[in-house]
Amino acid sequence: MLTNVVAMILAGGEGKRLHPLTRDRAKPAVPFGGRYRLIDFVLSNFVNSAVNKMSVLTQYKAGSLMQHLARGWQLAPQLGHYVAPVPATMNLGPRWFQGSADAVFQNLDVIENEAPDYVCVFGADHIYKMDVRQMIRFHAETGADATVAVIPVPAEEMNQFGIVECDARQRVTGFLEKPPVPPGATGTRLASMGLYVFTTAVLVRALTEDADRQGSKHDFGRDILPPLAEAGRLVAYDFSTNTVPAATEVERGYWRDVGTIDAYWQASADLISVTPTFNLYNPAWPIYSAFFPAPPAKFVFADKESNRVGIATDSMVSEGCIISGGRVDRSILGLRVRVNSFSDVAESILFDDVDVGRHARLRRTIVDKGVKIPPGMEIGYDLGADRKRFTVSEGGVVVIPKGMQLG
Repeated sequence: MLTNVVAMILAGGEGKRLHPLTRDRAKPAVPFGGRYRLIDFVLSNFVNSAVNKMSVLTQYKAGSLMQHLARGWQLAPQLGHYVAPVPATMNLGPRWFQGSADAVFQNLDVIENEAPDYVCVFGADHIYKMDVRQMIRFHAETGADATVAVIPVPAEEMNQFGIVECDARQRVTGFLEKPPVPPGATGTRLASMGLYVFTTAVLVRALTEDADRQGSKHDFGRDILPPLAEAGRLVAYDFSTNTVPAATEVERGYWRDVGTIDAYWQASADLISVTPTFNLYNPAWPIYSAFFPAPPAKFVFADKESNRVGIATDSMVSEGCIISGGRVDRSILGLRVRVNSFSDVAESILFDDVDVGRHARLRRTIVDKGVKIPPGMEIGYDLGADRKRFTVSEGGVVVIPKGMQLG
């Protein structure tokens, strides 16, 4: 069955709410977990599920994303396996993609060239593990036209998601894209995860009809799925039933939409607890990425009398890092980060090639690539002062953009 499946990965998102992390890159290219990019998680899920024909639809500031795919996602072409970036080539005229459905519609030739039985249309910027085969099998067994993966979310957050209503047979009876929260709403609602499986002929027909529909936003959640629900041909796949090898029960149903700085910071924090709710260390379900040759991380100086100790606790430290007499706690360090003597980094995320000067102090701070923190500078301790120089999220996380010069 899986030889007749292709994946269309929607990776053109601008990610405005993640600014300034998306100032210079598409949202799926945002680094995560030290040595990964957001897109690595959906691609790893498909590879681990033996679905090896993936087209990545790009648009917004796709340079670093396409470079990452070229460096890290070369599959086996002899076997017909590929991860192929598909730029917005304006196949249907001089216009960009008008929505998620339009992005796939403008690239129907990619699907038609493979002639699959099923098409997976997945977003590229969520954190989760999923055996996609189980969702495809569910779709085939129910005989549905389309299947949407769902997960419970608090009712007060329903305006951030597509909300799904189902009957006892998991047939979708209603689909509302980001509805307002009713007064006094409590409990949970089923939310669309932005992961869809379509029978190919149904997808082609739905996209073709939508392309000519006046007033359409050409969006899957707003325009493609509701008519299928009305016809009784859309089913909901309960993500909590999905299992991956060697995963613990605490990981079941883990899915995060890292659409804001605070959500991104919290999902990062989920990686570093003793028993993480999202475990990167499961060899039975690896997360793949580009590989950059770098030496092992190094921790130097153990002069306890002067407090010049290179140490990291409850943290993830990537290749090439040098913790040179500084302290790192509950943090994630990307490639080739240097933390110099007497400095202190706490609850922070440092991207590649960040340099933390002596006696500097960082707390609840995200530092993008290539930034040099001057000696003695304090960030994250006085949010009023930080707001005058940096982006500060609602939850008090400070963000320093890529390459910013600090004096």
